[in-house]
Amino acid sequence: MDAPLLELTETPDAADLAALGANLTAFNDADAGPSDRRPLAVFVRGENGLVAGLSGYTGWGWLYVQWLWVDESQRGRGMAGQLLAKAEAEARQRGCHGAYIDTFNPHGLHVYLKAGYQVFGELPDFPKGRTRTFLSKSLS
Repeated sequence: MDAPLLELTETPDAADLAALGANLTAFNDADAGPSDRRPLAVFVRGENGLVAGLSGYTGWGWLYVQWLWVDESQRGRGMAGQLLAKAEAEARQRGCHGAYIDTFNPHGLHVYLKAGYQVFGELPDFPKGRTRTFLSKSLS
């Protein structure tokens, strides 16, 4: 029997990524129980299209906010907090007890702290000269 081949690529095949995700999901479901992972997004639209949005998912009782963006023209109006509040309310409806997010943007960090998130970890120089901060919040 031939030894498995180790392959490195920056252009992975979509089918390989799907197989990787399906196999890891099956393993995690067997190990920790089903995640009940569901996408969650909140969008704000203006006359010319998207002006803010949040994207993430819920799973294992947690909301994970992967992306949160507010157009420059809309900043300073509390929109990020509104996006978080809307996503958190939906996460509670889905039975979530916590939320987590990360950022390397100092303004983003201020927004998340103001919204009640607490720092639970930091990764210095990610990217160089910044600190990636990991935050969580109880939704109970």
